[in-house]
Amino acid sequence: MTRNNYIFTSESVSEGHPDKVCDRISDAILDAFLAEEPEARVACETFATSGMVVVGGEVGLTDQERLKNYMGRIGQIARDCIKDIGYEQEKFHWNTCHVLNFLHEQSAHIAQGVDKDGAGDQGIMFGYATNETEALMPAPIQYSHAILRRLAEVRKDGTEPTLRPDAKSQLSLRYVDGKPVEVTSVVLSTQHELESQGSAEIRAIVEPYIREVLPDGWLNDKTEWWVNPTGTFVIGGPDGDAGLTGRKIIVDTYGGAAPHGGGAFSGKDPTKVDRSAAYAARYLAKNVVAAGIAEKCTIQLSYAIGVSKPLSIYADTHGTGEVSPEAIEKAVAECMDLTPRGIREHLQLNRPIYERTAAYGHFGREPDADGGFSWEKIDLVDTLKKAV
Repeated sequence: MTRNNYIFTSESVSEGHPDKVCDRISDAILDAFLAEEPEARVACETFATSGMVVVGGEVGLTDQERLKNYMGRIGQIARDCIKDIGYEQEKFHWNTCHVLNFLHEQSAHIAQGVDKDGAGDQGIMFGYATNETEALMPAPIQYSHAILRRLAEVRKDGTEPTLRPDAKSQLSLRYVDGKPVEVTSVVLSTQHELESQGSAEIRAIVEPYIREVLPDGWLNDKTEWWVNPTGTFVIGGPDGDAGLTGRKIIVDTYGGAAPHGGGAFSGKDPTKVDRSAAYAARYLAKNVVAAGIAEKCTIQLSYAIGVSKPLSIYADTHGTGEVSPEAIEKAVAECMDLTPRGIREHLQLNRPIYERTAAYGHFGREPDADGGFSWEKIDLVDTLKKAV
């Protein structure tokens, strides 16, 4: 039986978190290849540590000479990402860090299945939506992202010059009758410039922005605040802790409020169903909820490498559905071609739209005019209503 009264917690990390620096670089490299050739194949991993970034993985263009020439751009792409994030520390500076490039040509054995419109790998992917926020996202992760995004804005525009790029947030929300009503605890750790800035000084800086972001009434005199609880956070980013692409998959999705298939997104072109099918599952779940068919919806898709059609489609409305899960499963299969090629074409994924996804979540964002976050559209509502 679904619980209606409980406390649930989710966390987010900023664009300057070491793992997010790596996700950003991997997705920027992906975008560069897709801008060159929409059918480019990319599986890019990034590792970052003090003074160094290492890039590796597989890439493919139809013109091998062009591919070789393109490799010379990788170092500059990485440094541009680091610069935009804001790292100019002595031991991690965009202009002085070493960038080692170990990208190589895509495996022919993987390519042979994908070239026949099959999935790039086996796996399971989940999408989720809930009507507890306007974005149809779980509130704890949505507002954890929003806090860090706001702090990044005031850091970058100079309003709060002592804040630095590395930060983490965490919200615990109390639910009553299945809806969030108050924040029981706020955890915020942010890198800062001065050793003399303690927890109280940092709280004075960040609290107004946290209050600005959260709904009225959610913070009260019972809310526990934990701001920079260790006291000092001056050494941050890859200089403080090594980063790696794909280590923040729960932050990237639903904050633990829904299942996760285990596959990371960043650095993967849309032939990889780890990414594209997870986007499709979110798109379908969101449209189910937007259509009023359910208050909550989880969609699972599964694939086999080299096989085009999904092996299974599963729906769960968590006891909130107006129709049976079986009816939803049948309807989503009718409303969207869920082959890897069908997903790419429906959501128009063969475009350089991925660098922007690397921080503050892949879901719960506004669709962009150029096709970014196309999986957040709710243009299947009428079709789904008719299908069920």
